[in-house]
Amino acid sequence: MASSQSTTGSTIIDSHIHLYPKSEVTSLAWYTPENDLAGKQQSVDEFRAATGSPPNLAGFVLVEADRKNDDSKDWTAPLQEIAWMRRIATGQPKEGEGHSAEDARLCLALIPWAPMPLGPEQLSKYLDAAKQEAGPAWDKVKGFRYLLQDKPNGTCLSDAFIDSLKLLGRKGYVFEIGVDQHRRGRHQLEEAVEMIDRAHEGVEEDHKVVFILNHLCKPDLAILNQTSDTSFIAWRTAMFTLSKCHRTYMKLSGCFSEMPDNLKGRSAWDILVAISNWLAVVIAAFGPSRIMFGSDWPVCTEGVGDDAWKKWHTIVDKMCDMASLDQEARDMLWSGTAKKAYGIEG
Repeated sequence: MASSQSTTGSTIIDSHIHLYPKSEVTSLAWYTPENDLAGKQQSVDEFRAATGSPPNLAGFVLVEADRKNDDSKDWTAPLQEIAWMRRIATGQPKEGEGHSAEDARLCLALIPWAPMPLGPEQLSKYLDAAKQEAGPAWDKVKGFRYLLQDKPNGTCLSDAFIDSLKLLGRKGYVFEIGVDQHRRGRHQLEEAVEMIDRAHEGVEEDHKVVFILNHLCKPDLAILNQTSDTSFIAWRTAMFTLSKCHRTYMKLSGCFSEMPDNLKGRSAWDILVAISNWLAVVIAAFGPSRIMFGSDWPVCTEGVGDDAWKKWHTIVDKMCDMASLDQEARDMLWSGTAKKAYGIEG
């Protein structure tokens, strides 16, 4: 597919990657000895190899990797992860950790875990501990994530959770929403809508927390008849509802995990055709100024292989062609939206 435009002129920020040293894999909540991702180090060296280090790759947003937290009460592993993030962001690795002093320039923002269900009083104590652990890297902490995809229904709608969101807003931090319609159903989408409404209710505009939706909210990308499938219709409705809040952004990421296995191995063009209806909805709902490129590396490699980052980059590039996005819109999608949403300078 020929194109008069491409990402060649666009700076790229990968808005969603996970990194961890081999020495700390047992602190991951999802760790098992058989898990390929947890069985080896996933650091900056491996990330750069996966991308091919294109000259227009400005850097990445490092998102927490779900360390053990004992239902939010034990902060040992999450604070250990912040120490790891600090070493990357300040270019001070321990021996064998897979990154160097020069790699610090690639780390543009940090999104640690936070104990959102505990309420603002405990969250404030955690933020103080996190700030002390982050030290000189604290200025790169732009927000926090608490995965909702595997939590009981209603978790994000408790008064304590909502008040925690309001605290983040007052402090100028974003909150990353990780929900999973594919495995948990439309209820998670409906709760996300209600959570955003309640978190912004009665709050001054400048103090309303910014929400960043991960991975298209994980729709089922195996659906064949999107015109009549109730799951697709529910997802599409939720996308337009969520997009009505101008302080809500969407990450164009995580799609490989929601595809059937027989699609993951197909060409970038075949994949684009297969998921084009989902991508079209996201573009129509949010527009390029509220969509940001993200790879979900290294999770994206599962079932796809080591070329997953490059394949997803190609898919998104072809999507820009298909949508006839002009250069300004492409620049926003590839890096501008991430800069705006996270407050990344430069």
